[in-house]
Amino acid sequence: MTYSVAVSGASGYAGGEILRILAAHPDVEIRTVTAHSNAGQPLIAHQPHLRSLAHLTLSETTPEVLSGHDIVFLALPHGQSGQYTDALGATPLVIDAGADHRLESAAAWNRFYGGEFHEPWSYAVPELLVNGVKQRERLVGAARIAAPGCNASTVSLSLAPGVAAGVIDSADIVTVLAVGPSGAGKALKANLLASEILGSATPYAVGGTHRHIPEIQQALAAASGQESTSIRISFTPVLVPMARGILATSTAPIAHGVSDDDIRQAWEAAYADEAFVQLLPEGQFPRTADVIGANTALIGLAIDRDANRVVVVTAVDNLVKGTAGAAVQSMNIALGLSEATALSMNGVAP
Repeated sequence: MTYSVAVSGASGYAGGEILRILAAHPDVEIRTVTAHSNAGQPLIAHQPHLRSLAHLTLSETTPEVLSGHDIVFLALPHGQSGQYTDALGATPLVIDAGADHRLESAAAWNRFYGGEFHEPWSYAVPELLVNGVKQRERLVGAARIAAPGCNASTVSLSLAPGVAAGVIDSADIVTVLAVGPSGAGKALKANLLASEILGSATPYAVGGTHRHIPEIQQALAAASGQESTSIRISFTPVLVPMARGILATSTAPIAHGVSDDDIRQAWEAAYADEAFVQLLPEGQFPRTADVIGANTALIGLAIDRDANRVVVVTAVDNLVKGTAGAAVQSMNIALGLSEATALSMNGVAP
């Protein structure tokens, strides 16, 4: 069977990455691409790297245009995709790459986003532990899927094995992330101009204000069986001059009486059978360059006994494993296709 696909927000970074992956997918046909201000223009004018999709023209993003497909991807800013939920009720599978359907708590949504709260959908991080099983089990046959926030899934994958096994204290998590500006979207912003970011590292959303914090708390609470309010995290992202990538360094106190073997075993057991989340050998740590273009999260683990903390360093491509790759991987699971279809473990180097 070939599934017909529509992708909204197709002129943006997330929409373009979804299209790049789907262009190589043998089981889908991209029939419709939409945008707002760029409607009526050739897709290739905005995504010149997508040569195989040069025949497509951007249509206006409306429920009428998106309806009638087997699969719809919504790659829209937060607060916009929720308006299409009811209108796409007859669509067999809808995948939201925005934030509108990620959070389970209306209070958390109101605090960090604001606006209308929408029901949570199945979370598109298959490798995450949820009450002792993997999230992929909840994605099988799913009709509505919420792709993750790139920073949130990176930190959640980094720490979920430790909180699930009880080898770290989730009440004192500190994470600092080096992130590329593509995670902020394609819209013109003065602080993202090359003259502003080249040769500089710039912290932002400091002091517990980043919108991905409640998403991390939600994921780690699900992994550990705790209340999300018991997950305390100091989260500091730093904008660095690389187009793609996240390097997240997360630390947490070691639980009382836990051995070094217990700690490493928690991560090994969680990801031993995972193709797209890999724990590196002891003493090795990832670089963002190792995952560019790949649907792979690489994790390095260190045990700092002097500070009594576990240190986890994780690298992902924010547009692939952080967003579009996770969405397509979850689509494959929902449809009963091979999970790795159209997705690569191999990055692009140099």
